[in-house]
Amino acid sequence: MTLGNFAKGLQHIGLPTNHMDTTIAFYEGLGFTKKYETLNEKAGERVVFLELKGLVIEAYENGRAALQSGAIDHIAIDVENVEAAYRLAQEQGYEIVSNGIEALPFWEKGVRFFLILGPNQERIEFNEIL
Repeated sequence: MTLGNFAKGLQHIGLPTNHMDTTIAFYEGLGFTKKYETLNEKAGERVVFLELKGLVIEAYENGRAALQSGAIDHIAIDVENVEAAYRLAQEQGYEIVSNGIEALPFWEKGVRFFLILGPNQERIEFNEIL
């Protein structure tokens, strides 16, 4: 069994920004629409999900965006059982870089997720929308 057994598809791509309104305007100009906006109170970040034909970008204004090529923060895979995926990631020795399974009050009922580190230092998030 692999972690892919829990995947339902690509959920979103995480993109840090220093200027949310500029980011929104740019992606809306490409045809994206704002799907959801919230404040991540824990991190003090404005968060906006933008969508174009099923491709979702999670932009979050953290004031620390690298502003260079390769600055995408993470790729999130939509999963249906985050606990089972987490156990398998542990069993198979993936480097988990989150604080276990974490939660955020996004969407109607919240999300639960964990992150692993890929071979190129990329962060892969396994995220279940509750």
